[in-house]
Amino acid sequence: MLEYDLIVVGSGVGLTVLSQGLQMGLKCAVIEDAKMGGTCLTRGCIPSKVLVYPADVIREAEQAKKIGLDIKIEKINWELISERMWSQIDESKSIENSLSHAQNLTIYQGVGEFVGDYEMKVRLNKNGEYSEKFRGKKIVLASGGRSFIPPIEGLDEVGYITSETFFGLKFPKKPWESLIIIGGGVIAAEFAHIFSAMGTKVTIVEMLPHLVSTEEPEISEILEHKFSEYMQVLLNLKASKVETKNGKKVVELVDLKSNKVSQISAEEILIATGRRSNADILKVEKSGIQTDKRGWILTNEYLETNISNIWAIGDANGKYQFRHKANYDAEICTRNIFGHGKKSAVDYSSVPWAIFTYPQIAHVGMTQKESLKKGYHIYSAVKTYSTIAKGFAMGLEADDALFKLIVDQDYRILGAHAIGPHAATLIQQIVYLMNAGYTCPHDEEVDISKTLPKAANSCPEAGSFMPIYKSMVIHPSLNEVVGWSLGNLKPVNISEHHH
Repeated sequence: MLEYDLIVVGSGVGLTVLSQGLQMGLKCAVIEDAKMGGTCLTRGCIPSKVLVYPADVIREAEQAKKIGLDIKIEKINWELISERMWSQIDESKSIENSLSHAQNLTIYQGVGEFVGDYEMKVRLNKNGEYSEKFRGKKIVLASGGRSFIPPIEGLDEVGYITSETFFGLKFPKKPWESLIIIGGGVIAAEFAHIFSAMGTKVTIVEMLPHLVSTEEPEISEILEHKFSEYMQVLLNLKASKVETKNGKKVVELVDLKSNKVSQISAEEILIATGRRSNADILKVEKSGIQTDKRGWILTNEYLETNISNIWAIGDANGKYQFRHKANYDAEICTRNIFGHGKKSAVDYSSVPWAIFTYPQIAHVGMTQKESLKKGYHIYSAVKTYSTIAKGFAMGLEADDALFKLIVDQDYRILGAHAIGPHAATLIQQIVYLMNAGYTCPHDEEVDISKTLPKAANSCPEAGSFMPIYKSMVIHPSLNEVVGWSLGNLKPVNISEHHH
């Protein structure tokens, strides 16, 4: 049986680990069932942002009326927008070409699956037949995830799109006249923004009481308020049935509070109800790899599965499904595989993310509810963009944008959240602060990051807001919404207001 030193499943962040293996002269294999480059490059964050930015410009032009400018968008050149998007996706071709010339590398293009301990085979895309079985001494699962499709009657017969098929054969030649989006999370919010700005009549349907339910309630409320200006937002409704009538796709909705049934119709349906694991396709159980109750591959702090010499990184372990987190995982995993015995543990305490909708949303750390649930004694502060000079200059109103900060009684930052212009940029400075100021002894025999909580390894100000407090903030700039939020800190579950 053919044996490899290293097998990597997935050509997204898995290529980081693969590259190191090739540099070390190992005999390697990579398995990929779609375009090389992974979800982010070929059907996710990169191509979607090429579509988001024109939508942003359209909305900014509309908002300019508030500051005395009447800007009209004369034409939307969907062909040029699409061409620019495909140019990014087509970077996958250069990746594939580069890999095809790599020494000591076998490329399997198809769907891989385990057939035994450390043993795999691949159903090849070119002919649908299985490859010969092969073994791996070390295996890295960077196998990602896929769209979760809810059990809605008639959905398969009527047809629908997902984020995967959208960036493929179902990409529209022009924006749809009308679109129903089932789901209210990150993907739903971004697509709703893109197509409503492009002139599509969008209806977004969410089972929960709020859109983007992972965010602070204040942020969800602002997004719902702004979305309602551009589209129909339906909450607490479940899609129960889909059919075709008069050339339109009709979705039957059930009100989860009253059980009242209603119908909406559109040219197309986008399913954006979350992500599911690919572990079932990989048949990981045949190699003894454990998964959680939702099917995501279980890993420890070193990204190891329960099976020695098999790791899972990125979306495959189901923790924070963002490319930057996957990049971080890949670096840690590479260090742990090739680092001569000294392991590094992952730290997900300050994972940031952004939702590139309109208005933009960004998030790092815990929400207020999460921090209270974990037993922290906290202060929180909310600062609206409209109360700072730059926010007023931009025409922002009180219910348009805000920044929220959550700190513990020692002023250590637990979380920060923003909605409004440049939210992702504003949150990034908090990410740096949450990771700043930590010092560890240089004793190579002791991994203090493993034995002590991060906060216990540090100087007193590590991870706190004190560097902001002691710093000058450029005036007038949006940075003031972060800096001046400190003046709004109020105790939430702290009896003594001592700050």
